[in-house]
Amino acid sequence: MQRMSRVLAVAPALPAHAYRQEEITAVIGPLLAGPAAQGRLRALHRSAAVRTRHLALPLEEYAGLTNFGTANDHFLRIGADLAERAARDALDAAGLAPRDVDVVVLTSVTGIGAPSLDALLVPRLGLRDDVRRVPSFGWGCAGGAAGLATVDDLLAGRPTGVALLVAVELCSLTVQHGDDSVANLVSSGLFGDGAAAVVVVGDRHPAAGTAARGLPAVTGSRSRIVGGTADHLGWRIGSGGFRIVLAAGLPEVLRAGLADDVGALLEERDLKVRDVSTWVVHAGGPRILDAVRDALDLDDAALAVSRSSLADVGNLSSASVLHVLARTLEDPPAPGSTGVLMAFGPGVGAEYVLLQWPEAA
Repeated sequence: MQRMSRVLAVAPALPAHAYRQEEITAVIGPLLAGPAAQGRLRALHRSAAVRTRHLALPLEEYAGLTNFGTANDHFLRIGADLAERAARDALDAAGLAPRDVDVVVLTSVTGIGAPSLDALLVPRLGLRDDVRRVPSFGWGCAGGAAGLATVDDLLAGRPTGVALLVAVELCSLTVQHGDDSVANLVSSGLFGDGAAAVVVVGDRHPAAGTAARGLPAVTGSRSRIVGGTADHLGWRIGSGGFRIVLAAGLPEVLRAGLADDVGALLEERDLKVRDVSTWVVHAGGPRILDAVRDALDLDDAALAVSRSSLADVGNLSSASVLHVLARTLEDPPAPGSTGVLMAFGPGVGAEYVLLQWPEAA
């Protein structure tokens, strides 16, 4: 029998400070560029297809956020709160207690800490002191997908185990004052703040029978690093903190390899693209979503949930694809459906997870 881990719950979490895109543009724009560049900045923000975003801090406080140490202190404080909220909500939805958790995988790329956020969660949540922790920095926007694949791999050796995946990103805290590069102007209109948590159990856990709850199993995964693209996406880290690296050619890089990547993932289960009914795609931006659509010859409806998430909260980096998954589960696919979850990050790295909704009991 094929081994598969089971998703029991997905819980998103957002900061309380929510603003319309136009409000953010008006306040953040002058911090990045002079008057001559404001028209270009407004056009880039409009083209991001984002209506609203949630921010870690009240909007008026970003003018004074000029120190990397201060920004990172905010990340640890607010990030820990969001991580705890998402994790509690996910565990409650799964009907499990914090002490049931055997493994915690934490992904974030917008702040650093030692101890890392997963260690801070142990006393805050009441996790066991022998919980296995896997903190990750560097997956970037691919972290939600890569983390889910990693959780599945870890549960292969713990078939009765419980894993908790937590993604936390406070992108707004990386604001770079006085940087009017196209990459910084684009990112300042695209990225939002948020977190998400997923509870996954091994296939021999008592709660693994989820067919009646509309929740999927993880049945496969695939990763790829695209050679020669290390300068396309990521951070350059200096005295001011995290400075975005974002190449205009990124969508074309993804478009070139997507069909082969997805085809290889599906081939392992004797499936084709036409067999996939559900696409859970990282809301990386309108051009990224267009690249996925075009590479796989999908209709616009296939990515409607991703575009809705992008409009409502922006690109949440590693947490984005998990927010899309949570929205997908609000109206779950029919029993027996196949889904592909995907996200893209520095490297350029592409991460894919194959999902299967159980047949009706």
